[in-house]
Amino acid sequence: MDRDPAVDVRGAGQRYGRTVALDDVALAVQAGEAVALVGPDGVGKSTLLGLIAGARRRQTGRVAVLGGDMADTAHRTAVCERIAYMPQGLGRNLYMELSVAENLHFFGRLFGQGRTERRQRIADLLRATGLSAFADRPAGKLSGGMKQKLGLCCALIHDPDLLLLDEPTTGVDPLSRRQFWELIDRIRHERPGMTVMVTTAYMDEAQRFGRIVAMNGGRILADGSPVDLLERTGARDIEAAFVALLPEAQRDGHKAVVLPPRRSGDGPPAIVADHLTRRFGGFTAVDDVSFEIPRGEIFGFLGSNGCGKTTTMKMLTGLLPPTEGTVQLFGREARADDMAARRRVGYMSQSFSLYGELSVQQNLALHGRLFSVPEDVLQARIDDLLERFGLTPYRDAGAGDLPLGVRQRLSLAVAIIHEPDLLILDEPTSGVDPVARDRFWELLIGLSRERGVTIFISTHFMNEAARCDRISLMHAGRVLASGTPEAIRTEAGADTLEEAFIAALEQASGESEAAPAAAATGTPTSGAPTSGTPASGDGARRKAGRFFSPGRLWAYTLRETKEILRDPIRLSFAFLGTALLLLVLGFGISFDVEDLRYAVLDRDRTPESRGYLEAYAASRYFDEQPPLDSHAEMDRRMRAGEISLAIEIPPGFGRDLASGANPEVAIRVDGAMPFRAETIRGYVEGLHQSYLADLARRAGGDEAQGPVAVEARYRYNQSFLSTNAMVPASIAILLVFIPAILTALGVVRERELGSITNLYVTPTTRLEFLLGKQLPYIAIGMANFALMTAMALLVFGVPVKGSLLALSLGALLYVAATTGIGLVVSTFTRSQLAALFGTAIGTMLPATQFSGMTQPVSTLEGPAALIGQVFPTGSFMTVSVGAFTKALGFAELVPELLALAVFFPVLALAAALLLPKQER
Repeated sequence: MDRDPAVDVRGAGQRYGRTVALDDVALAVQAGEAVALVGPDGVGKSTLLGLIAGARRRQTGRVAVLGGDMADTAHRTAVCERIAYMPQGLGRNLYMELSVAENLHFFGRLFGQGRTERRQRIADLLRATGLSAFADRPAGKLSGGMKQKLGLCCALIHDPDLLLLDEPTTGVDPLSRRQFWELIDRIRHERPGMTVMVTTAYMDEAQRFGRIVAMNGGRILADGSPVDLLERTGARDIEAAFVALLPEAQRDGHKAVVLPPRRSGDGPPAIVADHLTRRFGGFTAVDDVSFEIPRGEIFGFLGSNGCGKTTTMKMLTGLLPPTEGTVQLFGREARADDMAARRRVGYMSQSFSLYGELSVQQNLALHGRLFSVPEDVLQARIDDLLERFGLTPYRDAGAGDLPLGVRQRLSLAVAIIHEPDLLILDEPTSGVDPVARDRFWELLIGLSRERGVTIFISTHFMNEAARCDRISLMHAGRVLASGTPEAIRTEAGADTLEEAFIAALEQASGESEAAPAAAATGTPTSGAPTSGTPASGDGARRKAGRFFSPGRLWAYTLRETKEILRDPIRLSFAFLGTALLLLVLGFGISFDVEDLRYAVLDRDRTPESRGYLEAYAASRYFDEQPPLDSHAEMDRRMRAGEISLAIEIPPGFGRDLASGANPEVAIRVDGAMPFRAETIRGYVEGLHQSYLADLARRAGGDEAQGPVAVEARYRYNQSFLSTNAMVPASIAILLVFIPAILTALGVVRERELGSITNLYVTPTTRLEFLLGKQLPYIAIGMANFALMTAMALLVFGVPVKGSLLALSLGALLYVAATTGIGLVVSTFTRSQLAALFGTAIGTMLPATQFSGMTQPVSTLEGPAALIGQVFPTGSFMTVSVGAFTKALGFAELVPELLALAVFFPVLALAAALLLPKQER
């Protein structure tokens, strides 16, 4: 048996720009061991776990996992089926449009499980986690705790030997946290050979593990059992031990937080909520909530995930009107348009919402001006806040570069720069280290006790809830209990406030008996043997399909298809957008010049002048307008756009014509649009020559025409209508624009949401991922082709005169190429906005300028000719126009079809090579 550690990290270093994430980290974890990595956000925990999982590319040092170096692509591919990685964030590895069962089926397919095996494992996992009743619920509609349970199920479906969980309970309520860790304990009991590594910001959770690794500033502070760390520091609990382990400079001046008694204030209460109810359709988010908060009180708002806390906060500030009930702030009804009341409220969201590119001073100045702080006092107030919150050393530092604890202090300073009477804080200390958290609370207590500021705060930290004057426990939209923390604990008969909170939630949700029952059943979480060895058939599955698996490709295709069908915006953009754009291009862009408005200044008024003008009046190209009476009127009407052509017949025109002289006619054309002006000039010259020819015939007979007469006829598009050319060309343009954008957005969206991690840590190859994502958009492109072809026939009256089969095959090859362009763009863009603009610019310009739409590709020179030849639109433009207008058959279009067939494999291979299999 191999005695190498399951994880062996030596000298690992990682940087992100100037930020040092890991600094010479060394860590060894034996098989079957359970390790907790503790510390606040930004200390390197997630980076270390990402390196071990193979999701991140190592920069320096060595990271060996399950007997091999993770820098070795072959080893990383071989062991990814033995590793389960659950990234940080609520449901970060999930797909919110898919149901609970659909998410699990997706992961089962990625690991090569057949339908029977997959169903059995899913049933076992759902039963063990209590999610069986929610199998058909979309993941996006689960509570935070349920999302984390589902994420764990997805990670465990393939019986991993190494389980990596990155802060799986951050932002999760205490009851869900306890259930989550009970589930982990059962899994470890059933599979003792499985190695577990967990990161957490909750120090009390770390005490459940046999080994704790404390991290700070990219380094390991201490490594040992909970007992070892407590003995080493002489601390009473792990949180105090962590504080003691911090460098002296970082914990300088730290002391226990003390809450002085609150002095009763005068005036009406700060907040009065009276029977608040808020419904969204048939869903009741807040149900008959009432409470009263006096001025200067620190009021803690606790509750399970999705219980209605945020909705209640929005109603309190007037941002969301209640369905029933009323809210009063300082004796006045809360309304969204009451700016005077809004200025008395400061709000701090859970996520960092300041401007990272601005300095600390600039952020404070900006928000001060937004709240109309007078300029003569603004700078003094900024200086006071900088000093009071310890921000003076960071005055000129960019807000985006600040440590997390300093960011939170800046956010609080911004929230109170206009000196509000009420502060609403949404989980302001999530992920902050204990020292920074205590300093943050010292500031809050100072605001409450010294300045009388009312503080309404939500938190999942029970030690923070104990510092509040009063707290409210909420679940499923209803308030379960309100009172002082000690009163609630005593009334529940619990030893700690957390136990009282959990008991209240269990009683309200009816889970007090369900959890012990689930624990007693001892149901295997994944159907695996308790020895920790792979289930029967796993070894064969791991060897098969390592390089390419149609099953994994199909998993991504099926998942992408379901997401598209459940996203009405994308569907509307894909089909309605195409139809609308074809109407705009087909009818709006025309090279036909007809019904040109013209007016005549006839200064001769003879039969000869009227005879000359009859040709214009009878032409379908011209539309006669009221005559002109002066040059001034001619200029005015032409400037106003009333006419495009003015014809001036000089005095004596008829006399000179009869005497054989050469009379002149003045033609004035609006030249604002050169192409249109040249067309008008051509029409006029044609009519003029026709008039002269007619005069010659009348004077000397037909012989006057000369020995040869030339008559021009059009071989194609005999009616010479722009629609017959524009509609086939527009189909080519839209089949590059819409499918390419949709495909690029589909891939980049995974990167933005974080689900791209599933590509990094599962057996999925880059080609499987890309082709699986591409196939649904090829289907959408072909559906668009069918729609546009039908519109060409029925709306525009443009028939397909050539081979419909050749046209359809060309469309399929073309759409495969254009979606491939979207894949290539998606490999180097990092946001959907960048992908949208990049794809739009990269497709529309070549397609419209160098594809033969306005000028034959054969006439282009230099770089323009090269673009026209290597961009697929030129080839399909020939196919589309040829099949619609020129009656070309399959044989004539074979060269263009072969050219189109080359683009798909080339673009797919380029995208696969450019797409990283690890995060940089």
